[in-house]
Order: sequence, then structure tokens, then C-alpha cells
Amino acid sequence: MSDSGNLMELKEELIREKYAAAEQLLNGFDHTPRLAKKQTVKSSGAKERSPGIGTRRRFRSTTPGLVTQSTARPEGVHLIARIEEADDGDNLVSPRQAHILQALRRALATGLLVSDQYAEQTGLSALMKDNLEGKLSSGKQADFSEGLAASAVISLHVFANMASFLLASAHADGSDLTVEIGDVEEVLTDNAQLALTGALWELDQDIALFADSEDKLLPVVTAFLEKLMDKVALRAANLPRLKPFTSVSYRVEEDDFDINGFTPFARAQSSKLTMTFKKPHEVVGNHIAKYQAMKLSKMLMAYDFERKLNPFAELGGFIFTFMGDGAPGTGKTTLIQMMAGLISEYCANAGYAFRYQNLSTDSIDSYQGKSAQNAKAFINNVIDPNVIGFGTIDDIDQLAGKRGDRQSSAGQLEITAVLMESFAGANTVVRGNCTFGMFSNYPENVDDALRQRAGARFLVDGPQTREDYIDILHLLMGKNHDIPVGKHDLFAAQQIKKAVAASYDSYARPKEDGLIEVYDKVSKDIGKLDTIAKLGTYLKGIQEADSRFTGRAIKNITDAVKVRAMDFELPDEWMEKPDLFLTKDYDTKKKMIADLSQPITVEMVIQEINRYADSEFRYADKSDEIAIENMVRDYGRQEEAKKRYLGEKG
Repeated sequence: MSDSGNLMELKEELIREKYAAAEQLLNGFDHTPRLAKKQTVKSSGAKERSPGIGTRRRFRSTTPGLVTQSTARPEGVHLIARIEEADDGDNLVSPRQAHILQALRRALATGLLVSDQYAEQTGLSALMKDNLEGKLSSGKQADFSEGLAASAVISLHVFANMASFLLASAHADGSDLTVEIGDVEEVLTDNAQLALTGALWELDQDIALFADSEDKLLPVVTAFLEKLMDKVALRAANLPRLKPFTSVSYRVEEDDFDINGFTPFARAQSSKLTMTFKKPHEVVGNHIAKYQAMKLSKMLMAYDFERKLNPFAELGGFIFTFMGDGAPGTGKTTLIQMMAGLISEYCANAGYAFRYQNLSTDSIDSYQGKSAQNAKAFINNVIDPNVIGFGTIDDIDQLAGKRGDRQSSAGQLEITAVLMESFAGANTVVRGNCTFGMFSNYPENVDDALRQRAGARFLVDGPQTREDYIDILHLLMGKNHDIPVGKHDLFAAQQIKKAVAASYDSYARPKEDGLIEVYDKVSKDIGKLDTIAKLGTYLKGIQEADSRFTGRAIKNITDAVKVRAMDFELPDEWMEKPDLFLTKDYDTKKKMIADLSQPITVEMVIQEINRYADSEFRYADKSDEIAIENMVRDYGRQEEAKKRYLGEKG
């Protein structure tokens, strides 16, 4: 259910009233392409009933503004016949073909209804009537044209959005076949009727060109709908008079389908996971990172699908973005496998759709704007409010470019811009149904502003103690040996609560040299840090030492402190028996969580300040040192080149 306060239900009887108009569009119409430069193909071979009598009546538009344009062409568009032709020699309509036609009809009817309602709400209907009667004044011409363009993009996007949604289940049940159809070109904004005929003409062309067998029919149609949505959303970004549409959420109850502006509505489907899951005891070391990942996995499960909100997001303590950094081989991939495995197991037990996706280097594209489009699609897939989502960006230093770095490609900078806007932009809404993890061996190479958008820091430092190394050796050796363990209690050091308590206590003092200097100076000047004023003085001292320590850093620290206040794991029993917690209403879940919380202490605040500031100093020191080393290397090359040059000149 949409969470908008301005929900408008599209009544089923009104949608069905538009079926006749939708069927007329699918049956046949004439269209002369105006923008498309694709190869045109002949219309479907619909046989005539008898000589001289066509299969369908010639379509003549009655839409204002369209009656003066010639739409005649030697052959019309007959989309039903075109779809029926892709049957691999079978004369009967297949279930897949029937499903596609039904989805297109229903989506067309809904698109027509929404554009009509927009016209009624904005006064466009009255202007259309005046124009038809020749009474439209010159002062209203601009309003009329802008209103028609708005209704055109509305009808197109609603059609493509709903058809894609209705076909999603059929596409998921089929093969992974994809078909590249090229860009969508015939996007017309003269009015809603012409916009839909242009889109259907191009869909007819694509089916003829690319769907040479029935197994390609659905991939072609869904690819076209997705590209049409993207193209229309870009076009709509530059059009006025769309607020009456974008400020209202529509709902089609029969299909469990919501319309929220120009945002695609995805069916709640789990992604297919092929990774090897890891159990928590198989993650050796990394105590705080493992503990927070386990907590976060359970936090996600508190999400309420009716309210579209997580109590942790409201109470504080939910981790929307985090960064895991550490040297190569310390266990970042293992941590991802553990967290994805836990969430997948919990979702399977509760009957929730779980979607995992990783943003990889394949997303970087040489075409301008394509990398940003890929990154936005990744974000949209994970934040879908109808699923529990986990998105990862492994090796983010290679994916997201650092602004001002001449070695960063245009595609990398596009990804940086999308991630920054999505993680902490003006339109970012944290519902608590998903989380994003950024992982890197070299976090100092990540753009400062993007790195600071990571609300939590997971230091992935791998095994540290003698016990850790014994545990990991035993784990990786497997069972094909009879070597005795010796004097060692296997995995006792990995007992999470004991290890985490020790890890937190270790941050009572900072660890990085630069931060230790600040901490000692402030403590000497004002004494023990035991008040808000003294803690604020410490934060100011950090900012004076590193100007990158801004207000966003303070927010991340306070968020981490709130996480500590929620420093409890939801009982495993709540995950195993959904009726104990997961299926309860939102208010009950919120109260159950609040009852488990603990008060914030000064020690918590100091530890979280030191944890966060340590990571920033560590990144800054590495970044500066690398920059210095590169400059020294460049100077050395210049000096050597100069010697060789002078030597050759004699």
C-alpha cells in the first residue's frame, strides 16, 4: 500500500471503461513516424476477410490537435496480429502471447484514465473543448500546449510502468534471455493519443525486427517498456505542469500496483543468489564488523510492509549506509557472504522477498550518461519498498571516481554523483527496508564527500590474535586430516559478545597518531571528557586538525551512538517464529524494540568519536602519503629524464 497521504485509488470500473479504446489501439491504427530513424518494416500480414474488405476499420483520431495532422500510411499498425505472428508456427494464441496482450490492454487503459483525470484536474479538458470548437484564445495557447505535453508523458509512463509491472512475473519465470533493441526514439509529446500511437508503432517495429521466435517476444516487449520509461522520465524532467501528477500517489487495488510520479514500480521479487553463504563462526576476527552486520541483518527484518517503515529508522539506530575497509585478504568478501546469507535465511523463513545486488565494474560505460543510468537502476532495485534489500559496492575506489582526480573517467564520476545523491541527497528517504555496504582496500582513494556518506564504519582487519590464527587455520584446513588441535578452545575467541566488548573498550583512547595528539591536548586542557561541552570541545579540536571533519561527521557519530543504544540483538527465536515478532503490527514491533534499548553513556560517545575519527585520520594520512609518494616518483622521473636528455646532447 502506498504510504502517501495523497493516495488516489483508480476505480476498477473506470479502468474497464477504457478497455474499448485500448483494444482499438491494439487492433489497428495508422501512424507516420516523425522521430524514429530505425529501419521500418511492413505491417503484420493480417489476411483480408474477402477481396476489397479490410480486416479492420481505418482509424481516424478525434483528439483535439491531432485531427489536422495526416496519419495516413500505406499500411497501418496491427499489434495484436504482430504478437500472434511470433508463435513458432502454432496457429493458436499461446498463454504467453495472451498474457502480453492482456497486460498491454490493461496498461493502456490505465494510462488513458490517468491522463484523462489529469486533464480534468488541471482544466486541460476545458481547453481541449475550446480548441475543438475553435474558441481557444491566443492567451491560452501556451497553457494548452504545455498541458497536452504533460498529459502525453503521463500516459506514456503510466502505460510503460504498469505493463512492465504486469509482465515482470512472467519474465522472472522464464529464461534469462535478453534482447538488445537499441534506443526508443518515437517519443511524441503533442498529446496523449499521439504519444501512445507513436510508442505502439515503435513496439510493433521492434517486435518485427527482434522477436523472430516466441521465446524472444517477452524480452523484446519488456526491454522496450524499460527503455520507454527511462526516455519519458528524462523528457518529463524538462516539462512544466507536472506537479498535479507527481504530488499524488495512485493505486490500482486489483493489481496491487502503485503509481508514484515517474518512478518505476517493481514487483516484489527476490533476486537469484548464487553466492556461497558463510556462517558467523566462519568469519574469524573482525569482531565489531561481524557483530554490526549480524545486528543489521535482524534490524532489516523489523521492516513493516504495511507502514512501509522500520521502527529502527524511526527510533534511531538504523544503518542505511556503511563502509567496510581493510587490507586485502582480511575478509570483506566473507563478511558480505555472511550478511547476505543471514538476511536470505531470515527472509525465506518469514516469506519476504529479498533482493541482493552488487554494483560492479560492468556498470561503467563509455557512453555519456549510461554509467549514471546503471547506478540509478542499482539503487532503485535495492530501495524498492516492497522487498528487503542489500546492496554492495565492492572495490568502490575503482567504481566511483574521485572528483578532481584526472585519472577518474567520466563514467566513474557519474557513478559518484548518483551514489552521493542517493545516499544523502535532498530526496533520500530512509524507510529501513534496505542497506548499502561500500567496501574497499583503499578507502583513501574514495571521494571525501562520498566516503562521509557512510553512516557506519566497519574496520575489516581480519584475524589479530594468536587464537584468531589458530581458528582460521583449523577452519581452512577442512576435515581431510587428523592433526590434533592441541591446547586451544576452538572458536572460543570468536564468541561475539566478549570479543565486541573488548573491541569497543579498546577505543576508549584513539589509535591514530594524529588523533592521539588531539585527544591528549584536549584532555590536558579541560580534564576528563564527561560533559556535552567537553565532548564538543574535543570535536572542535579534531576539526582544527582535519578540516574534512564536518557536521556530517558529527551526524554519523551520533547515529553510531544511537546504534549503540540499540546495542542488542533481536532474539533468534523472533526470526525463527515469525508470529512472535515479524508478523505483528508496526506499533507493537516499535514498542518491543523500544523496551530493549539502553541509555546512552559518555563512554559510548567517546568510543564512537574515536572510532569514526580514527578512520578519517587513517584515510587522510594514507591519502596524503600516497600523494606525496606519487609526487616524489614524478620528480625522480623528471630528474632522470633531464639527465638522459642532457647526456644525449653531449
